[in-house]
Amino acid sequence: MTKQLGKGGRLQIAIIALVFFGPLIFATWMYMSGQLRPTGRTNHGELLTPIVNLAETVGDSPFLSATDAPWRLVYANEATCDDPCSEALYRLRQIRLMLGKDMDRVGRVFLHGDSLPDKVFLNDQHRGLITINDRALGALLEERLPKEVPPGGIYLVDPLDNLIMYFSPDVSPGDMADDLKHLLELSRIG
Repeated sequence: MTKQLGKGGRLQIAIIALVFFGPLIFATWMYMSGQLRPTGRTNHGELLTPIVNLAETVGDSPFLSATDAPWRLVYANEATCDDPCSEALYRLRQIRLMLGKDMDRVGRVFLHGDSLPDKVFLNDQHRGLITINDRALGALLEERLPKEVPPGGIYLVDPLDNLIMYFSPDVSPGDMADDLKHLLELSRIG
């Protein structure tokens, strides 16, 4: 005793199928045609792999206790602080200021060589900047510098003392701040 579907019944089944499969077919067509392809996120810094933990590598470094801020931006310059050095320190300051309410989560560290930086200049222009002379950490940073990027950039250390990222000198402070904002937004540890 099977009952035959009439024209009205077939139309109802077709409408139900269209409601169910229609959005799936439309989304597939949009994706395949390039109309709805996700743009993705572009990071401006270079991820340093494998990740190096500074506490394990240079555990006696004064860097590890230099600041209370969980995230640290590090600029290393073994030579005298000339114009590129001053510009990098300025970029460090600007990046931190661009973070707004999150700026207290990020500390700035200047890893210098044997020649002492100008303390008056640093106090006037870069209040809160931590200065450290640590040859072991400087050598480690130089070793971890990606081969394809120019030296003189800024390193990022996370709250677990992992050296995680390098920003080359040609990356703008705004782009670095965007990367940091994204990391700070996602971070649950600092």
